[in-house]
Amino acid sequence: MKVINAAGAPQALGPYCSAIRTGNLLFCSGQTGINPKSNRVEATDVEGQTKQVMQNLKSVLSSQGLSVQQIVKCNVYLSDMANFQAMNAVYGEMLEGHTPARTTVAVAGLPLNALVEIECIAEFPE
Repeated sequence: MKVINAAGAPQALGPYCSAIRTGNLLFCSGQTGINPKSNRVEATDVEGQTKQVMQNLKSVLSSQGLSVQQIVKCNVYLSDMANFQAMNAVYGEMLEGHTPARTTVAVAGLPLNALVEIECIAEFPE
Protein backbone atom coordinates (compact mmCIF):
# COMPACT_ATOMS: atom_id res chain seq x y z
CA MET A 1 0.00 0.00 0.00
CA LYS A 2 1.31 3.45 -0.94
CA VAL A 3 0.11 6.76 0.53
CA ILE A 4 -0.27 9.57 -2.03
CA ASN A 5 -0.25 13.28 -1.19
CA ALA A 6 -0.63 14.99 -4.55
CA ALA A 7 1.14 18.34 -4.80
CA GLY A 8 -1.45 19.87 -7.18
CA ALA A 9 -4.46 18.98 -5.03
CA PRO A 10 -5.71 20.78 -1.90
CA GLN A 11 -4.12 19.77 1.37
CA ALA A 12 -6.19 17.37 3.48
CA LEU A 13 -8.49 18.98 6.05
CA GLY A 14 -7.90 16.12 8.48
CA PRO A 15 -6.01 12.87 9.03
CA TYR A 16 -6.26 11.49 5.50
CA CYS A 17 -4.28 11.61 2.26
CA SER A 18 -5.07 12.46 -1.37
CA ALA A 19 -5.18 8.79 -2.33
CA ILE A 20 -4.02 5.27 -1.53
CA ARG A 21 -2.57 2.91 -4.10
CA THR A 22 -3.04 -0.77 -3.44
CA GLY A 23 -2.27 -3.26 -6.17
CA ASN A 24 -3.44 -1.81 -9.47
CA LEU A 25 -6.11 0.43 -7.88
CA LEU A 26 -5.97 4.05 -6.77
CA PHE A 27 -8.56 5.07 -4.17
CA CYS A 28 -8.90 8.87 -4.31
CA SER A 29 -10.22 10.68 -1.27
CA GLY A 30 -13.26 12.86 -1.73
CA GLN A 31 -12.55 16.28 -3.18
CA THR A 32 -14.59 19.41 -2.64
CA GLY A 33 -14.30 22.64 -4.62
CA ILE A 34 -11.28 23.89 -2.68
CA ASN A 35 -8.91 25.91 -4.84
CA PRO A 36 -5.47 24.48 -3.93
CA LYS A 37 -3.84 27.91 -4.36
CA SER A 38 -6.07 29.73 -1.87
CA ASN A 39 -7.14 26.67 0.17
CA ARG A 40 -10.72 27.98 0.04
CA VAL A 41 -13.95 27.09 -1.73
CA GLU A 42 -14.25 30.08 -4.04
CA ALA A 43 -17.10 29.15 -6.39
CA THR A 44 -20.55 29.80 -4.99
CA ASP A 45 -22.50 27.68 -7.48
CA VAL A 46 -22.51 23.93 -8.03
CA GLU A 47 -21.17 24.28 -11.58
CA GLY A 48 -18.06 26.13 -10.44
CA GLN A 49 -17.54 23.82 -7.48
CA THR A 50 -17.96 20.69 -9.63
CA LYS A 51 -15.39 22.01 -12.10
CA GLN A 52 -12.89 22.62 -9.27
CA VAL A 53 -13.65 19.20 -7.74
CA MET A 54 -12.89 17.50 -11.05
CA GLN A 55 -9.72 19.57 -11.53
CA ASN A 56 -8.62 18.46 -8.05
CA LEU A 57 -9.31 14.81 -8.89
CA LYS A 58 -7.44 15.21 -12.18
CA SER A 59 -4.45 16.55 -10.21
CA VAL A 60 -4.46 13.49 -7.96
CA LEU A 61 -4.78 11.13 -10.91
CA SER A 62 -2.12 12.98 -12.91
CA SER A 63 0.32 12.76 -9.99
CA GLN A 64 0.22 9.00 -10.54
CA GLY A 65 0.35 9.07 -14.33
CA LEU A 66 -3.40 8.48 -14.72
CA SER A 67 -6.25 10.41 -16.33
CA VAL A 68 -10.02 10.41 -16.03
CA GLN A 69 -10.04 7.58 -18.58
CA GLN A 70 -8.80 5.20 -15.87
CA ILE A 71 -11.61 6.03 -13.40
CA VAL A 72 -13.74 2.94 -12.80
CA LYS A 73 -16.13 4.29 -10.11
CA CYS A 74 -17.17 7.66 -8.66
CA ASN A 75 -19.26 8.50 -5.64
CA VAL A 76 -20.89 11.94 -5.78
CA TYR A 77 -22.23 13.65 -2.67
CA LEU A 78 -24.56 16.63 -3.11
CA SER A 79 -25.78 18.94 -0.36
CA ASP A 80 -29.03 19.33 -2.33
CA MET A 81 -30.37 16.96 -4.99
CA ALA A 82 -31.85 20.00 -6.74
CA ASN A 83 -28.26 20.59 -7.96
CA PHE A 84 -28.12 17.20 -9.71
CA GLN A 85 -28.67 18.40 -13.30
CA ALA A 86 -26.15 21.24 -13.06
CA MET A 87 -23.52 19.03 -11.41
CA ASN A 88 -24.15 16.26 -13.94
CA ALA A 89 -23.56 18.56 -16.92
CA VAL A 90 -20.15 19.75 -15.67
CA TYR A 91 -19.19 16.27 -14.44
CA GLY A 92 -19.90 14.83 -17.89
CA GLU A 93 -17.84 17.52 -19.64
CA MET A 94 -14.89 17.04 -17.28
CA LEU A 95 -14.87 13.27 -17.91
CA GLU A 96 -14.19 13.92 -21.60
CA GLY A 97 -16.61 11.25 -22.86
CA HIS A 98 -15.63 8.61 -20.28
CA THR A 99 -18.55 7.09 -18.33
CA PRO A 100 -17.43 5.24 -15.19
CA ALA A 101 -19.82 3.58 -12.78
CA ARG A 102 -21.30 6.13 -10.36
CA THR A 103 -23.44 6.62 -7.31
CA THR A 104 -24.96 10.01 -6.43
CA VAL A 105 -26.54 10.76 -3.07
CA ALA A 106 -27.73 13.81 -1.15
CA VAL A 107 -26.15 14.37 2.25
CA ALA A 108 -26.97 16.59 5.22
CA GLY A 109 -23.79 18.63 4.86
CA LEU A 110 -20.26 18.72 3.44
CA PRO A 111 -16.96 20.18 4.71
CA LEU A 112 -16.69 23.97 4.38
CA ASN A 113 -20.37 24.07 3.38
CA ALA A 114 -19.45 22.72 -0.04
CA LEU A 115 -22.25 21.92 -2.48
CA VAL A 116 -20.57 18.82 -3.98
CA GLU A 117 -17.88 16.28 -3.09
CA ILE A 118 -16.65 13.53 -5.40
CA GLU A 119 -14.39 10.54 -4.72
CA CYS A 120 -13.20 7.99 -7.21
CA ILE A 121 -11.40 4.71 -7.78
CA ALA A 122 -9.06 4.41 -10.75
CA GLU A 123 -7.22 1.46 -12.22
CA PHE A 124 -3.60 1.40 -13.35
CA PRO A 125 -3.07 -0.17 -16.77
CA GLU A 126 -1.60 -3.64 -16.59
